[in-house]
Amino acid sequence: MSIKALRTPEHRFSVLPNFPYQPNYTDDLPGYESLRMAYIDEGDKNAEQVFLCLHGEPTWSYLYRKMIPVFTDAGHRVIAPDLFGFGRSDKPVDDQTYTFDFHRNSLIALIEQLNLTKITLVCQDWGGILGLTLPMDMPERFDQLLVMNTAIPAGDGASEGFYRWRQFCAVAPEIPVAGLLASDAGTALNLLDIVAYDAPFPDNSYKAGVRRFPQLVPVDPDMDGIEHGHRARAFWQNDWQGKSFMAIGMKDNVLGEDVMEQLRKTINGCPEPMKIAEAGHFVQEYGEQVAKAALASFTN
Repeated sequence: MSIKALRTPEHRFSVLPNFPYQPNYTDDLPGYESLRMAYIDEGDKNAEQVFLCLHGEPTWSYLYRKMIPVFTDAGHRVIAPDLFGFGRSDKPVDDQTYTFDFHRNSLIALIEQLNLTKITLVCQDWGGILGLTLPMDMPERFDQLLVMNTAIPAGDGASEGFYRWRQFCAVAPEIPVAGLLASDAGTALNLLDIVAYDAPFPDNSYKAGVRRFPQLVPVDPDMDGIEHGHRARAFWQNDWQGKSFMAIGMKDNVLGEDVMEQLRKTINGCPEPMKIAEAGHFVQEYGEQVAKAALASFTN
C-alpha cells in the first residue's frame, strides 16, 4: 500500500556546518516500500559496538551532533536514523498514518536490514518511548543503554506538564519547532542550530508527525502501545543484564528527575544518574559531556 508523503528538498539542509555527515537512505524497508528513511552511518563499519541514536519529537539526527564524534573517536560505529515524519526521512501527510506500531516496526525493520548487533541504545524522548520497547523482541542484538529524559508509558497517566503540552499540540495552528528547542536549550544553541532544526519543515504541511506524536504517547488506558510498555518494563526489570548509563536534564518539566528516577528503578542495575543542572528536555545539547561520561562508565 502506497503512503502519500512529502520529501523535504535537499537544499533545506545545505547549511549544516555543525553536522558534516552525509545521509544514507533506504527505500525498501519491509512494509514501508513507498517511503524513504534517512540515517547517519558514521565510524568504523567493522566496529564491535554500534551506538544506535534515536531522536524524539520534534527533532532529528542533528540532535546527536555533539555525541557522534565522541563515539566515533572512541572507535565505535554510530547509526542515527530520522524517524518517518522528521529530518531527511519522508513525511506522511495523513496524521492517521502515525501510530505507535508504525514507528516501532520501522525501527525493527531498519535494525534487521542493517543487521546491527552489539547495540548500545542511545535514546531520549520518543527515541526512548519507542526504543526501550525494542530489546525485548531482539535481546541478542542489544548489550548497553544510554538513556536520557524519556519514559516507558503504559497507560498509567503522566504529569500535568505533559497533558498541557499534548493539549497545546492539539490546538496550536502551527508548532514552532526551532522555537521549542531554543526555549528549552537556551545558550546551548546558536543561530545555525535554529536553522537546522527548522530545516525539515518548509511549511506546516510537513509537520504531521510533529502534531501527531504528543497524541500517541500511551499514557491513558486503552491507547495503542500500552502492551509494549508493560512488556518493556518487565524486560528491563527482570531480563536486562547489560550495562546502563542515565543522564538527566534537570530543567525538564515534563520528563525530568522524578520521571527518570522512576525509570531508573525499572532498569536492572542502572547506576546513579548523571544530573545536568543547566540541561532541559533536550539533553543531547549537552551531549559531549554525557557521551564521554557514558563511555567511561561502560569501560569500568
